[in-house]
Amino acid sequence: MPKINLKTLAYNTIRSKIVTCQYAPGTFLNEEQLTTELSLSRTPVRDALGRLEQEGLLEIRPKCGILVRPLTLNDIDMIFEVRMMYEPYVLIHYGSNLPTSALKEFYDIFQKWDPSKELYRDKDSFYDLDYRFHALIMSACPNEFLNRSYDAIQTQNERFRYMTGNVSNFRLEATFKEHMAIVEPCLKGDWEKAAEQLRYHLERSKASAFQLVANTAAESGSMAQQFSL
Repeated sequence: MPKINLKTLAYNTIRSKIVTCQYAPGTFLNEEQLTTELSLSRTPVRDALGRLEQEGLLEIRPKCGILVRPLTLNDIDMIFEVRMMYEPYVLIHYGSNLPTSALKEFYDIFQKWDPSKELYRDKDSFYDLDYRFHALIMSACPNEFLNRSYDAIQTQNERFRYMTGNVSNFRLEATFKEHMAIVEPCLKGDWEKAAEQLRYHLERSKASAFQLVANTAAESGSMAQQFSL
C-alpha cells in the first residue's frame, strides 16, 4: 500500500472540518488539541495550519491560539466581486473551449426542472449541480493563475453554504431558469449574451446571499456574530 502523506492528511482533515463548520467560525483551536484529535505529530499539523492560514481559513495568533476566521459580509461581497470579474470573462474569451456535450447535458437538466423530483428538492443535490455548472464554465480557462485564485474563493463559498444551510424554493427555481438563460446562448456560440446572462445570475445570487444571511441571523444570535452583522 502507498505510504500516507501525513502533511496532506492533516491538511485535508482540518480543512474539511473548517469548511463544514465542525470547527465553527470564530472559535479558537490549538496545536495540542489537533495533534491529539488527528493522532499526528506537530510537524504535519503545523504545515497544514500554515497552508490554511495562507488560504484565509485560519489566523494564527501568537500566545492566543489559532482562530477559525469568521466569514463576514465583506467577505461575501468580495467573493461575488471576484466571481463577477472572472466567470463572464472566461465565457467571452474561452467559451469556445467548452464541450458541447457537457452544455447539452446541463441544458437537458435545466429544461426538465420539476420541483416534485428529489434532485430539485434536496439542497445538497442542488448545490452539487450548481457547483458543477460553474466549475464547467471555469474549466474552459487555460490560465492556471486565474484558476488558482478562483479556487480560493470557491472554498469560502462552500463554507458559506454550510454556515447558512438553506436555500429558498423561490431562489432554487430562479437559479434553474437563470442557468438555462446562460446555457442557451452558449450552445449558439453567443458568448457576449451568455456573459450578460451570467452577470445577471451572479447579481441575483449575491442579493439572495445577503438576504439569506439577514434572515438566518435574525433567527440566531450566534449567526449574527459570525457574519459581523
